[in-house]
Order: sequence, then structure tokens, then C-alpha cells
Amino acid sequence: MYMENKTYFSAIVEIIKTGHWITDMVSQELKEYDISEPQFNVLRILKGQKGKPITVEVIASLMIHRSSNVTRIIDKLLIRGLVSRQECQTNRRKMDINITAEGIEFLKLLDKKVTDFHKPMMSKISEKEAKDLTRIIKKLKE
Repeated sequence: MYMENKTYFSAIVEIIKTGHWITDMVSQELKEYDISEPQFNVLRILKGQKGKPITVEVIASLMIHRSSNVTRIIDKLLIRGLVSRQECQTNRRKMDINITAEGIEFLKLLDKKVTDFHKPMMSKISEKEAKDLTRIIKKLKE
């Protein structure tokens, strides 16, 4: 039984280390554009809404790294004109956030940069291996 636990924990450590390594490397790739990985994540979330605004709370719930700094992240994106913020139509205490046309164009540039980073790793695993890896990781979260 100990060996099974040792193997399991070894796998978990590799998942954690790899996740941190990928996040760190993506952050390095984004530095050139003066944007952080969480800011990139927010832009991707907003683009995925296809023009429908969402609240800060929803953005926070969808982020890869849960952060209490979502408002600060959005403020930085607002300053750059990459997102817009307006009072929520249904709840005046909340703010709706949307990606701007400039944000969408900037995100295209960032997506290419991040995809180029991932290409060498993508070529190392097959489609089936990627599906298996996803299935196994999701199984851990059940």
C-alpha cells in the first residue's frame, strides 16, 4: 500500500510542478506585452462571453487562479482600454465587464504568442494522450 501512495503522491507532485512551470513560462511570454497571466486569463474569459457582459464575481469564479485581486486586474485592463465597465442593468450594486474591440485585437496577438509557446509540447503528446490526461485529472476532482 505504501508504494501505491508513493506513486500517487509522486504523480500529484508532478501535476503541481508542471502547472506552476507552465504558468511561469506563459507569464514570461506575456511580459513582452506588459500583461500578467491573470490579466490574460480575464481577457480570455471575457472573449468567451461573445459580447455578453459579466460581473466581477462571475469572472473571479471562472479564473484559473482564484484571486481576490480581480477588481484590481480589471482596473489595469480598463486603463489600457482593453475592457469596459458599466453599471449592471439588473443590479445597480454590481458592475458589468466586457472586452473592447481593442481587447479582442490584443488578445489575438497574445493567443498567438501563447500558442507558439505550447506548440513544442503539443507535438510531444498524441490527441489520445491529451484526452487521457484530461480525463485522469478531472477524475481527481470528482
